[in-house]
Amino acid sequence: MNLKDRIGFIAGDIWHLLKEKGELTLSKVVENIDAPQSVVYMGVGWLAREDKLIFEKKTRGYSIRLKE
Repeated sequence: MNLKDRIGFIAGDIWHLLKEKGELTLSKVVENIDAPQSVVYMGVGWLAREDKLIFEKKTRGYSIRLKE
């Protein structure tokens, strides 16, 4: 599988995780997805580019949730 396809699959895993658990910090997303941190961040970028996420600045870092 090439990297672009892997990022797409990871984006789907992130979408399902957020659908199931709701708002999570980026670090919690990374903890829950079985992929390197850099690929998880690329998956988050994929979803952000598709306008599927809402980001919220926290004291330390960001949380994300799905747009409704």
